Amino acid sequence: MKLSIREMTQVALFSSLICVASLILKFGGEVVVPFSILPLMTMLAGAVLGPRLGALSVLVYVLIGLMGVPVFAKPPYGGLTYIFQPTFGFLIGFVVAAYVIGLLLEGAAQGSMVRYLGAMVVGIAVMYLVGIPYLYGIIKFYLGKPFTLWKAVQVGLLPFIGLDLIKGLLAAVAARGIRTRLANQSTPRFE
Repeated sequence: MKLSIREMTQVALFSSLICVASLILKFGGEVVVPFSILPLMTMLAGAVLGPRLGALSVLVYVLIGLMGVPVFAKPPYGGLTYIFQPTFGFLIGFVVAAYVIGLLLEGAAQGSMVRYLGAMVVGIAVMYLVGIPYLYGIIKFYLGKPFTLWKAVQVGLLPFIGLDLIKGLLAAVAARGIRTRLANQSTPRFE
């Protein structure tokens, strides 16, 4: 994948924002799935940067964490062993969701708010469709604890879905505003 300097800068900026977002607003203490604003940043990345760059910016964040930088929500906070954390599936889901949201909003710089909201809802569904089975699999099969898929839904979806829908609304409003403004800007020409 060849990237221009502008695209590399955009990916780096969003990856940095996602890292910062991962370090703030972590609530819940010792819970299986902590509250964070990462879903909001993921949705913004996909909506503002598009499918390829949005997914890449979230993937860079995940890779930074897997290299050992402490940017993840739960101990060990970083490193390859984090793939065995029940919540790692949500990180994979964030990458896929950013791609899907970007794909759904491609060419919609000034699209309707309904289209933006729809893309965010689909993105949230993707996060859960990847995260919940991973949560279930790690707890049941890797950790060997008695755990049902319904329990995974109770732990990983039900406490968060309302807040994630609010984050989706915020992301839709912000992304539409940003993309509309960028579309209306005239590009300076150097002759």
